[in-house]
Amino acid sequence: MAVDARPARHAAGVYRRSIGAYLRSIAEYPADFWVMAFAGTFWQVMLFAFLSILFANVNAIAGWNYHEMLVLAGFLATSWGSTALFWDGIWDTGKLIVEGDMDYRITRPAPVLVQVASKHVGMQVFGEVTLGVVMMAVGWIGAGLGLAAIPVALFLLLCAAVVQASLLTMANAVNFWVKGRHPVTGFMLAELQNEAMRFPLQIYPAAVRLTLTFGLPLAFASFIPVQILTGKLDPWWIAAPPVVAAVTACLAVGVFRTGLKAYDSAGH
Repeated sequence: MAVDARPARHAAGVYRRSIGAYLRSIAEYPADFWVMAFAGTFWQVMLFAFLSILFANVNAIAGWNYHEMLVLAGFLATSWGSTALFWDGIWDTGKLIVEGDMDYRITRPAPVLVQVASKHVGMQVFGEVTLGVVMMAVGWIGAGLGLAAIPVALFLLLCAAVVQASLLTMANAVNFWVKGRHPVTGFMLAELQNEAMRFPLQIYPAAVRLTLTFGLPLAFASFIPVQILTGKLDPWWIAAPPVVAAVTACLAVGVFRTGLKAYDSAGH
């Protein structure tokens, strides 16, 4: 029996038009764009400077040298920035629930999750991704990684972005049950991602490593892909990121749909 691809094409079309409309609106306010882009760039410059100062005083952190740490930081910034570019609207889930605007999305003939996630684009992403790519390039060359690994890196970046977007979707979907305008769970996840995952997992206790790898698989959004690229893990590990991305994506869709069933509009 043939699979009907029309719903998927329809969802992709809705997503493409929604993101395109927001990108066109950005062009109407260039000052806002440059301010946000600069903010994202400034944060990554500070991280770049921090790593440079740190490795001026130490040779390695848990076996990771300066250039490998740059690849790790750049990979995280690039994958996280990609999530902000393609899935940033998910942060408005709580606001849409509290204000009743989710009703409008439910009545439209398009997947609600796609409508919410493509609601807007995080403009800071343009600076974050630019500096992330720069850090990756500097670290890549310094670590002696070849051009042949670039397609693998792009594939792993895609998997990392899916994992991050899926975890953010589930974190923001919590607001269907814990009513509130602000995505507190999402903020906690983002803080954990940006603070803990910029360093090698070896510096943490075993319980933390297991949690961040198999419980809340943030390691598959930065640490494990970079280990694969730098040869710190056996080649067969390359099969793990796409499996984790697929599982987390299915879980995210399921959690969001369950939340929609529990949604009773803003008047209740």
